[in-house]
Amino acid sequence: MNPSPKPIRIARAKDGHVEVDGAFDAFAGHILLRAGFLSLPSLNGRSIRLPLDMGHDWENEQSTWAAQMLVTARYPVRLDPGLDTRLAPPDRLSGPGRPPAMAAQACPTRAACR
Repeated sequence: MNPSPKPIRIARAKDGHVEVDGAFDAFAGHILLRAGFLSLPSLNGRSIRLPLDMGHDWENEQSTWAAQMLVTARYPVRLDPGLDTRLAPPDRLSGPGRPPAMAAQACPTRAACR
C-alpha cells in the first residue's frame, strides 16, 4: 500500500494524453501496466501514460479500470471526472444487451418430474 497520503492522480493532460502522477510504488506501477498504461523514460525519471491515439472511449475505460484496481488495492486515487465511465448514463453502464432471463418452466408431464 502507498505509505504517502498523496493520491495517485489519473488525468487527461493539456496535450490530450492520459497520464498518471503522484506517489506510487512498484506494485501500483504493475497495476497501471496491467491496465494498459506505459512506463516511459522522461526528464524527471519515468512517465506513466496511456498509449496515444487509442480513442477517448478506450482511454476513459482503461483509466476507470485502473482507478478501480488501485482503489481495490487500497491506494488513494483521484480520477479526473472526464475519464470516469461510472458517471455515464445508466444505459451505457449496463454493458451489452443480454437476452431476457428464462422463467422456471413446469415439467411437461408429472411422470417426468418424479
